[in-house]
Amino acid sequence: MKKRHLTPMQAIALGFALIISIGTVLLMLPISQKPGVDLPFHDALFTSTSAVCVTGLIIADTADTFSVFGQTVLGILIQIGGLGITTIGLGFITMAGRKIRMRDKVLLREALNYPSMMGLQGLIKWVLLTTFTVEAVGAFLSFFVFVQDHSFWHAVGISIFHSIASFNNAGFDILGAGKGLSDYAGNIPLNLITAALIIAGGLGFFVISEAFRKRKLRKWSLHTKTVLLMTVLLITLGTVLLKITEGGITWLEAFFTSVSTRTAGFSTYPIGAFSNAGLLVMMVLMLIGAAPGSTGGGIKVTTIFTIFRAVIAYPSGRSVTAFKRKIPSSTVHTAFTVFVIALTVVFTCTLMLSIFEPDIPISSLLYESFSAYATVGLSTGITSDLCLASKICIIVTMYMGRLGSLTIVSLFAKKHTELTELPEGQLPIG
Repeated sequence: MKKRHLTPMQAIALGFALIISIGTVLLMLPISQKPGVDLPFHDALFTSTSAVCVTGLIIADTADTFSVFGQTVLGILIQIGGLGITTIGLGFITMAGRKIRMRDKVLLREALNYPSMMGLQGLIKWVLLTTFTVEAVGAFLSFFVFVQDHSFWHAVGISIFHSIASFNNAGFDILGAGKGLSDYAGNIPLNLITAALIIAGGLGFFVISEAFRKRKLRKWSLHTKTVLLMTVLLITLGTVLLKITEGGITWLEAFFTSVSTRTAGFSTYPIGAFSNAGLLVMMVLMLIGAAPGSTGGGIKVTTIFTIFRAVIAYPSGRSVTAFKRKIPSSTVHTAFTVFVIALTVVFTCTLMLSIFEPDIPISSLLYESFSAYATVGLSTGITSDLCLASKICIIVTMYMGRLGSLTIVSLFAKKHTELTELPEGQLPIG
């Protein structure tokens, strides 16, 4: 009997499910919760899923619900979720001086969305070194802000947790009272530190590595140029649009919201106070998300860039190009596939929520769905009021969003080879 092996995508999906399960059990332990708190299983599962999928949607305030041990568990879940269990596991193997097997390299390439099999051993060391260095610097700088309002050791804990959540684009905070970062809306240092951590995590390790190794712009790959261009463009455009649509928002709040909306989930301005136009801008930013191989979610900036270039090129019959490079047709097809799957999942989730929550405005439900699939974590304030069926729907959507559109499809797809060439048929479009 032929032994069946899990595909890399199936192994990744199973790995995330396993970590979510372990996290759920740990969060349900009495030691993880503050005295008087009784966290139901489905709420523990929701919180664990949100942490591992680096989302940030919560049922109850993290600081008021979980003890120091529970908050530590959440921090570890966020770290594992951001980097991926494959990256961390193989990272320790590499650090121990052992060689990675070819099957593990394939798994790692899929987990990091890396373009080739070359240099994976060195890349994984770079990923871990970069992650812990950036997080350490972020925690150190954040400490000088938090220590002004909290005791020394409490400020240390908040700074470490905040840095991990920011770099991994998670959106969790342990400041308490459910206020998030609203008390620091005008604090320029913390806003800039947090934004820098979010952007660094959202660029992707390949982009950071190449930018450091190749100092000249002309030597950068198409991938790096696209990610950096789209990151600057989206942050700038998002800031301007949010400032235009929201009269009471400051430029600093608009900038921070534009950065955070793309996958991080932190907020210095009440989401419930945004106009419909502002919410729509944020939903678009959430859907696009960060870069491939990053700690962020969404359909990725390279996907929307490829779609945009294809739409421009199609009417003239020209090839899809960018930065004097031709984008393969297979990449274009993949981009449209990812886009359609994402919209399908979000639409399905919104439809289910509309059935389960008929009294909640459709705009809030749509926003919640976008936030869950793009693993952002922002909410108009309805998360804790959702019924059990709605929470399950959000859990599944967060999980699917963390895996990504292509992983979802590949879990059930089988390789198929065309034995015969079928005749073409004409199908009018548009």
